[in-house]
Amino acid sequence: MGHLQYLVDESGQKAAVVIPIKGNEAALEEFIEDIYGHEMIDLRKDEETLSAKELFEGLSKDGLL
Repeated sequence: MGHLQYLVDESGQKAAVVIPIKGNEAALEEFIEDIYGHEMIDLRKDEETLSAKELFEGLSKDGLL
């Protein structure tokens, strides 16, 4: 990673980091994908789940297996 800059709060504690885009495109893209993935998990946490058996039965019924 290139030169990082830290933003500090009133007491001098690191509060944020500035990451240069140039030279870090791949790492930043992966980071954004991770954040998106975690957001999707959080949004779907209350959805009904299926057992593996139910999943495979449904896929077979729909002709996808």
